[in-house]
Amino acid sequence: MSNLKLAVTAVGGAGITAALLIATPVIQKWEGTRLDPYKDIVGINTVCTGETRVQMRRYTPGECAAMLRRTLELDYAPAVLKAVPALKNRPNQFAAAISLTYNIGEVAFARSTVARRFNTGDWRGGCDAFRMWVNAGGRRIQGLVNRREDERKLCLTGL
Repeated sequence: MSNLKLAVTAVGGAGITAALLIATPVIQKWEGTRLDPYKDIVGINTVCTGETRVQMRRYTPGECAAMLRRTLELDYAPAVLKAVPALKNRPNQFAAAISLTYNIGEVAFARSTVARRFNTGDWRGGCDAFRMWVNAGGRRIQGLVNRREDERKLCLTGL
């Protein structure tokens, strides 16, 4: 078993694996993948599938896929579970929260209305709060509106 798989199993086992299988295509759909660095909508250096915390250089498709998998498994999924432990056994809500967190950051998610509502057991209210995250650079972005509706729909699945 790889070190990544061991880390995933240690953090959340089957629950985290299921959530990652659901979240990854959602993130890929909304982030897209670009092999060469570019500036995102608010001017942040970005590469691959929305990566901002890596060296800005050209990557191969395989490197981008591995980077996304690694960052979701080791950074974003554990951060979401730390903020909302009850997501462990809720794969659709967990996956939606991973996608949101990948886009807004771990600290923003932990402080969000989404996390607060989830932590009180208000699952529907937490899903509805995804709609609060539609601005970038101080303005409403239609692409974020669309992404949040997609994430919200996933979040509401199975409630």
